[in-house]
Amino acid sequence: MFKQKRLFELSRTILAIAIALLIALVTILFVSEEPAKALSTFLLGPLKSVRHFGNVLEMMIPLLFTGLAVSIMFSAAQFNLGAEGAFFLGGIASTYIAVRWALPNVIHPAFAILLGGVVGAVFCGIPAILKVKWNASELVSSLMLNYVALFLGLYIINYFLRDVNAGAMVSYKLAESSKLIKMIPGTRVHFGILIAVLMVVLVYYLMYRTRWGYRIRLTGLNSSFARYSGIKTASVIVLAQLLGGFIAGVGGSIEVLGMYRRFSWQTLPGYGWDGIIVAILARNNPALIPVGAFFLAYLRIGADLMSRTSDVQSEVVYIIQGVMIVLIAAESFLAHYRHKLVFKEARNRST
Repeated sequence: MFKQKRLFELSRTILAIAIALLIALVTILFVSEEPAKALSTFLLGPLKSVRHFGNVLEMMIPLLFTGLAVSIMFSAAQFNLGAEGAFFLGGIASTYIAVRWALPNVIHPAFAILLGGVVGAVFCGIPAILKVKWNASELVSSLMLNYVALFLGLYIINYFLRDVNAGAMVSYKLAESSKLIKMIPGTRVHFGILIAVLMVVLVYYLMYRTRWGYRIRLTGLNSSFARYSGIKTASVIVLAQLLGGFIAGVGGSIEVLGMYRRFSWQTLPGYGWDGIIVAILARNNPALIPVGAFFLAYLRIGADLMSRTSDVQSEVVYIIQGVMIVLIAAESFLAHYRHKLVFKEARNRST
């Protein structure tokens, strides 16, 4: 029964994606004077050169981290939206180490990434503590704290790390010893992609092969049952959000050290919100996070290429995202077929 339910959920997700793509393609047909060219660029553009496909992988890396971070917290039914702030502060922390500290080549980025993860964990741990101690909504508190992260980070950059000779509000140049090495010639794909893959494996093992992962998932499914079973749900709630914040912070650190020469963000980069989309597409399953991240990155790069070579704007990708989220999140979408599946299974067992 469990396998059939998982198969049904996967089928529902695929159908939602197909419907969203169909709506987007019909929209392009109506608004474009050259729909064939626009559609070709949108669907096949990222595959036409190594550089364009590299752009997909580059965008996929931060989405992997934030998608994993959100999936852990959502698995525990903790709707902490702090992955965005944790990602931003992780980048700030790694920038500080990259600018102010002098360390050997391998140790320098490793320490910067680790510190970024710790800062992200502390940030996402605040809503967790507020939830456990005073039953404060982690959704509201994390959403508000994202703005605290933004302005705190900008204060640190602009008053402690800013290069006044750069002509913009950016940090000093990152030390060469702190940067992640590039892996694919002709692209900016860096060593962080291997760290991201390793993180996917570790999170999957944690969630499905350890007692702590079982406790997180059980607490998310039914916190009352988990508590009556002897699980300390308060500790599980805090742990899930600390882990999510750590992964998001690591992602922010890797993005800065792998893609930039200076810290230049003056607003929240948005990868935390994108991580929510990835987690929804993957149904909080760490094994499917790479698929969701690649799909979203591919859509965005394809839409960007289309907007630069045709008369269709890149915002068409937001139509796809919106329709997908609505259909996947809607419990009544294809609910009739799920009920038939449950009834059929129950009848087979009775006979």
